Amino acid sequence: MAGARRAPPLPGETPMHLHDFDIDLFLRDYWQQKPLLIRNPWAQWSNPLAPEELAGLACEEGVESRLVVQADGDWKMEQGPLAEDRFAALGASPWTLLVQAVDHQVPEVAALIAPFRFIPDWRIDDVMVSYASDGGGVGPHFDQYDVFLIQGAGRRRWRIGQACDDSSPQRPHADLRLLATFDATDEWVLEPGDILYVPPGIAHDGVAVGDDCMTYSVGFRAPARSELIEGWTDRLLEGLGEDDRYADPALARQANPGEIAPAALARLQAMVLEQLGDPAGFARWFGEYSSTRKYPEIDWAPEEAIDAASMQALVAEGAPLRRNPASRFAFVRAEDAIMLFVDGASHDCTGASAALAQQLCADDALDLDPALVDDDAVIALLVLLHNQGSIAFEDDEEDDAWDD
Repeated sequence: MAGARRAPPLPGETPMHLHDFDIDLFLRDYWQQKPLLIRNPWAQWSNPLAPEELAGLACEEGVESRLVVQADGDWKMEQGPLAEDRFAALGASPWTLLVQAVDHQVPEVAALIAPFRFIPDWRIDDVMVSYASDGGGVGPHFDQYDVFLIQGAGRRRWRIGQACDDSSPQRPHADLRLLATFDATDEWVLEPGDILYVPPGIAHDGVAVGDDCMTYSVGFRAPARSELIEGWTDRLLEGLGEDDRYADPALARQANPGEIAPAALARLQAMVLEQLGDPAGFARWFGEYSSTRKYPEIDWAPEEAIDAASMQALVAEGAPLRRNPASRFAFVRAEDAIMLFVDGASHDCTGASAALAQQLCADDALDLDPALVDDDAVIALLVLLHNQGSIAFEDDEEDDAWDD
């Protein structure tokens, strides 16, 4: 179909999932409470990315990467993109390469997120991939978010330490948040396919045991209270006019003119809280905020936009649709509609488009029902999402895949 963006085929024939893993038990006893070692729960583990491919990504503009080299008892960090000959000049010192959001670039890495979707999608951040030489690591540290550390290849020794927060002493370092003290309480060596879950605030230190050590970090987002307040109030301020001001038409004379009277304070605070306490407005703002792409500068839009007639033809043939792995989808139920959020924008959906919106949020790929061909709202939504690069249609030809 001319102008239609075609997506690469999905990796593998069946979705990856965790075998013999009790989700309810994990959420009850471990999630955000204590670490958990999960020994190779996959039916058949296969490392989804070659080290050379990871190194290639680290050399690309627009891909966030870091190189951490250990020397003289310290860690030195370089920001990417890296020169192609940088790796050949590393020498014998232990080093680690870290590349963010590899799931946005490699479908096989994006597939690692599926087993952890028992956590709501809006909480999932991205998949960071690291490669380390023997002895390589980034030092003892803690994160402010949950993470599942999947050993992809080689071996890594993980030590788990104390609970930390922002007041925990840190070593002076310009680029890395290294703990000044680390009190190990547990230690494990992870083999390919093993998973270590680490909750927020728990100190941990991973060191490669041998060369060719690759780790996939499925990280989660936890917005700070300060971020929520700032973002929500910024949105509110956009809609407030200069004539929305304090008024006191029933003003009574008071004994001391210097006093800010309780009635005035109550009225002033009510002016603020009335705006802050808008559940529907907050839901729309948060849906847009949380669905905004992490790297909005990456343009996934097709070279040629599709029109409604072309979209109708695709729907009529039941074309397989796939979400862009770099896009964020979420929805909120409203009283008589579904608010769909895709890549920072909201779309009010009713009827068939509401059902489609929920399906798009639930499934990375789906076959469109040809019966939707005559629904103008559905066609308009699909055209919009396609032309902004949030969805595409599967094809057997790799050259029509999303460009990096």
